[in-house]
Amino acid sequence: MTARRVLAALVALVLTAAFAPAAAAAPAPDPGPADDSFYTPPSPLPAGRPGDVIRWRPSNAGPRKASVDAWQVMYLSTDALGRPDAVTGTVLVPKNADRATAPIVAFAPGTHGPAFACTPSKMLGIGAFYEQPGLDDLLDAGYAVAVPDYEGYQSTPKTTYVVGRSEGPAVIDAVRAAQRLGAAGLSTSAKVVFRGYSQGGGAAVWAGELQPSYAPELNLVGVAAGGVPADLVQVTLQLDGKFGFGVFAYALLGLDQAYPELQLDSFLSDNGRAKLAEMKQSACTFELLTTYANQKIADYTTGPGYIKPAWVARLTENKLGGTPPRVPVFLYHATGDQLVQFAQADSLHKTYCAAGVQETWKTYDTDHITLVYTGNADVLAFVKDRIAGKPATANC
Repeated sequence: MTARRVLAALVALVLTAAFAPAAAAAPAPDPGPADDSFYTPPSPLPAGRPGDVIRWRPSNAGPRKASVDAWQVMYLSTDALGRPDAVTGTVLVPKNADRATAPIVAFAPGTHGPAFACTPSKMLGIGAFYEQPGLDDLLDAGYAVAVPDYEGYQSTPKTTYVVGRSEGPAVIDAVRAAQRLGAAGLSTSAKVVFRGYSQGGGAAVWAGELQPSYAPELNLVGVAAGGVPADLVQVTLQLDGKFGFGVFAYALLGLDQAYPELQLDSFLSDNGRAKLAEMKQSACTFELLTTYANQKIADYTTGPGYIKPAWVARLTENKLGGTPPRVPVFLYHATGDQLVQFAQADSLHKTYCAAGVQETWKTYDTDHITLVYTGNADVLAFVKDRIAGKPATANC
């Protein structure tokens, strides 16, 4: 081919590329089924990025039905082993919000229990979400809110309770899903805050630690977290034989369901096997704190298999503090917390302070359950200040 023909061919190629019609955007997913099959992930999972919406459907948003637009979503995320998974959740946007500029708060729910009936989006839909007052604060302030269900809520549940390596991505990707849900109309540059208490506090802080590497594109401006289970060993072992034993048992179940090599069943007694099967079938938060109160792990197991090296490795992997968040953090805890040990939360606070985190630390002379509600005003003030761009004042 002569030089003239080569040049002509190149010009033609450039012109063709310049004037060819743009490739069509990927079509929005169709609405998902109206029944509980909505929660069952497709197999295989579709290709895509974490946060891509797999399916959606309208949500009646419980008591906020008249004041917000809401959707249930299933979105791609990442499990504790780094593999793609599918997570469900709820996106709520105040009807009077300017969607092009509305900030987005990821509201990480506290403990809901292992049974499918306990799924946070189900509780939201029927008006039984026990953290509704905190959610209302954010919606009344004009913020869009993304509420993840976390991994594993489906008809045959396999939830990964208190496993930060699963919960952190679920929180982050709930925000991405809210931004990519066309009907919501939210901006990818919106200011973002992670907020949660108890299980949700751990999930929110995990999201804060993972965000710089996992989702650097998010415009994260703060993390507000209370009752944080930062060190699962310290949190769970002190619940044996006490009021919160059901939380201890559920944590073993959650870890086992995240990490198959832990083989919880290999050291369960017949009683423990039956109790945990019952728990997965029917236990929500109330049952965890009543039906299973004051029981002992020795009655569930044939030996302390949860102190074997495989368990220790995974527990260590899910201990907070290794990668302090790069945004202002509000940590708060009840001094009389009977479910999530105070000392380990205080240790996380000191670790963050030593690392130079812009951290506000506040303690309350109350118990774990009461602080679900009494901490809301301070959380809202912190969230508002971060979204307004006010400088954070650390009290380390």
